[in-house]
Amino acid sequence: MKAQKPAEGILKQHDWGKSKVYQVICDCGQSDHTHTVWVEADDCNVSVQIYVDVKSPSWSMNRFKQIWTLLTTGYLRHETALSMSNQQALNYAEALKSAIKDVENFRKKTNV
Repeated sequence: MKAQKPAEGILKQHDWGKSKVYQVICDCGQSDHTHTVWVEADDCNVSVQIYVDVKSPSWSMNRFKQIWTLLTTGYLRHETALSMSNQQALNYAEALKSAIKDVENFRKKTNV
C-alpha cells in the first residue's frame, strides 16, 4: 500500500509556507470526530498541534452536575475518537512527514 495524492480522508485546508493546516476526517463519517492538524515552524523547531471540538454528552450529565464538577475539580473530562482505515492512516502519516519537511525547509530558506 502506498500513500495517495489526493489523499483519502486528509484535506489540506491552508498552506502559508511556515505553517500547513489539515483536516482529518473520521472514517465513521461523523463531523464531530474531525481533527484539525497544524504543522508550524517557529524560530527553534517544528510543532504539530491537533485540535478537536469536544461536546458534552448532555444525556449523561445535567448542567448543574457539570458546573459542580468544574467548580470542585477545575476541569471536565471529554473524549474523542478518530477511526481511520489503513489507507487513511498511511495518508495521515505521509501528510505529517511531508508537512514537517516542507515547513522546515521554508524556515531554513527564510530564516524564520
